[in-house]
Amino acid sequence: MLQTILLVAMILVSIALTGVILLQRSEGGALGMGGGPSGFMSARGAGNLLTRATSILGTLFFLLAIGLTISGNVSRASRSVVDADAVGALALDEQPAAAQQQPQPAQPAPASNAAPSLEDLEASLPAGQ
Repeated sequence: MLQTILLVAMILVSIALTGVILLQRSEGGALGMGGGPSGFMSARGAGNLLTRATSILGTLFFLLAIGLTISGNVSRASRSVVDADAVGALALDEQPAAAQQQPQPAQPAPASNAAPSLEDLEASLPAGQ
């Protein structure tokens, strides 16, 4: 419910901010358009009002963005990168189920599958070489 209200407020502030920015007088000659006093809001007082409105709406936009982020993360449960079983075992000073099993000693590989040694390679060479 809170996220919906904040999202609607964010959309309204975004639209208002866009409108206020577009109403402001152009300061430069971008794309050949002049910034002369031909607009209906060319007075200095209107410029100060639009500047103040832009800063207020911009601040409100950022506050709403932070509020949306916080409200979105409040309902989310805390999740860890570590496995939940391992975290629970650490909290209880126990070992996880995988660590409780005794590791089996490694069986040596059969000699037929092992790589030949240097002596075996030298013995297989002809005697003249």
